[in-house]
Amino acid sequence: MTLNYKFIYLLLFVFIIKSCGNYSFTGASIAEGTESFQVNFFENEAGNSMGSIFEPGLDRDFTIALQDILQNQTNLQLVGSDGDLIYEGEITEYRVSPMTATSNLQASQNRLTVGINVRFTNLKKEDDNFERRFTFYYDYPAEVQLLNVKSEAHDIIFERITQDIFNASLAKW
Repeated sequence: MTLNYKFIYLLLFVFIIKSCGNYSFTGASIAEGTESFQVNFFENEAGNSMGSIFEPGLDRDFTIALQDILQNQTNLQLVGSDGDLIYEGEITEYRVSPMTATSNLQASQNRLTVGINVRFTNLKKEDDNFERRFTFYYDYPAEVQLLNVKSEAHDIIFERITQDIFNASLAKW
């Protein structure tokens, strides 16, 4: 009788392990046969948009941030060309604007907004392809110069935008 219980437990264990085989903790839904991705350089075209300013190095920093999140949340290989998944686009907005005012009509809080246009191409599953704009912001006190919070602001904005791009392209959220 104990042999039957051991056999049933063994079958149950194998079934549970087998059922978890396709699960991904990041929620990524990667098409069969997809092995690599490439992130083309995101040109900084923010200076061409009315009200936006050009921030040197933003293009490099964003491109690296997107590469990092894809490497950390998938088992795909980063390649320079001929990737199964292709991320490309441009930075279209980098704007500082006043958000709230004091009683004497002075800004008490500013907002840094970054907008990025992304074209995603999935060579293994073309139905997943899209072109979409992603944007996020960082609020900071008006008496603080952007230069003093820029590093933290970029980290927070890039984390959110890259996660949104990951979710749209691979997690289908």
